[in-house]
Amino acid sequence: MASVNKVILVGNCGRDPEIRYLPSGQPVASVSIATSSRRKDRNTGEMVEDTQWHRVTFYDRLAEIAGEYLKKGRPVYVEGRLKYGKYTGQDGIERNTVDIIATELQLLGNREGLGVPADEGGVATRAATPARAAAAPASSAGRPAAPTTPAPAASGFEDMDDDIPF
Repeated sequence: MASVNKVILVGNCGRDPEIRYLPSGQPVASVSIATSSRRKDRNTGEMVEDTQWHRVTFYDRLAEIAGEYLKKGRPVYVEGRLKYGKYTGQDGIERNTVDIIATELQLLGNREGLGVPADEGGVATRAATPARAAAAPASSAGRPAAPTTPAPAASGFEDMDDDIPF
């Protein structure tokens, strides 16, 4: 039987990312993301806001992108998986941890602070693949990104017509 371990967060960065490198040279970025929900208190009738903090860890190219583009207060969309752990503190007490290992990152909101005019708004960068991640810095330099068309595959069918009957 297959299983699923997937987390989707839409929230705000609580602090700038902390970047470190493993002995292998692999970059790792850690950040806190806050998510909030609102509900009406049954007793008082007032709206109560509940904020949850999530520890998110990025690896490899995603860590580099997070370190460059994530800033405190920035709205962000993150997909990943839960990872549970334990450690023993200096006081000898065993504690449990919950981390989110990110597999996808998407910056939300406008592009202010990235060197792109704010009127373009929307998604700043999406780092699901290295090809998309490499294109993000070019568009953030204030110039529009040149449209890219994939090179035709050398399959030997280039001279055939597209007259397919369906």
